[in-house]
Amino acid sequence: MYKKKILFICGSLNQTSMMHQISQHMQDFNCYFTPYYTDGFINYLVSIGYIKFSILNGQFRLKTEDYIHKNNLQLDYRGVSHDYDLIYTCADLIMPKNIRKKKIILVQEGMTDPETLMFHLVKYLRLPRWLASTSTMGMSDQYTLFCVASEGYKDFFINRKGVKPEKIIVTGIPNFDNLRQFANNNFPHKHFVLVATSDARETYKIENRKKFIQECVKIANGKQLIFKLHPNEKVDRATEEINKLAPGALVFPSGNINNMIANCDVLITKFSSVVYVGILFGKEVHSAFNIDELKQLMPIQNNGTSSEKIAEIGKYILGFPRTSLDEIHKKFELSLVKT
Repeated sequence: MYKKKILFICGSLNQTSMMHQISQHMQDFNCYFTPYYTDGFINYLVSIGYIKFSILNGQFRLKTEDYIHKNNLQLDYRGVSHDYDLIYTCADLIMPKNIRKKKIILVQEGMTDPETLMFHLVKYLRLPRWLASTSTMGMSDQYTLFCVASEGYKDFFINRKGVKPEKIIVTGIPNFDNLRQFANNNFPHKHFVLVATSDARETYKIENRKKFIQECVKIANGKQLIFKLHPNEKVDRATEEINKLAPGALVFPSGNINNMIANCDVLITKFSSVVYVGILFGKEVHSAFNIDELKQLMPIQNNGTSSEKIAEIGKYILGFPRTSLDEIHKKFELSLVKT
């Protein structure tokens, strides 16, 4: 019996694990996975070893491929081996040519980057979206549906990014829909100030790390500081800076940051989605974003059922390929409201 084929386009480990969770509810289909990819000149640069700071190449791609192999998932790099019936992706900054005429479900990964000058240049001059990073999430309009984290984010994407209301649906998002589970954990430290660093410098963005560490020391005011490094950071450099500017601070290059947040008293970050974990647990949170606005955007908590709901929408689209967006909303929004 013919099984319809689905391609899951991955990226960071967070994006990849999201795609994997959705696929686990689609056992009756042939599911394939690929690291994020592109076309044209950018793809040429990737092929000769450049752009290693992005999800297209370097550590991101290697970790994604390793995840795919370790979990015995079917790999189809660039989605060239099959004619796919449905595409899932966590990013639309670049939409490869070979998927543009397919049914595509875009899934929100997490928090979007701040709207800098580059965002406005991209928006009004129609420059390539990737120039403004994830601040342009949802702005391609090259997808069938966009599954988002909350009603707050639905309004955010419609009003700030220009997403068509009929294309957006609130499902919750995997990895951020069952945060209470981290309350019981075996992380040995408690009642400390946790700092979640970023990979801004590794991705060629501007960050004054010295000033940031000094601000963290001031906020801690003598309390134990723990730094959890971003997975993409240069560990030796970051550790040396912390040891110099915040003597006595503990540095963790790896580990479950959600467990750390559940145990801390204060969370300091800039642009990381983990801020939502701190908000849910009622921590004192410091972020580059307005905390009251973040509370309005808080991902819905549905006991980890977002991946199943997103999968059910995909199954419906595959089963009824001519269904309208209005019919999809009527069928799924009522069931989503009940949870």
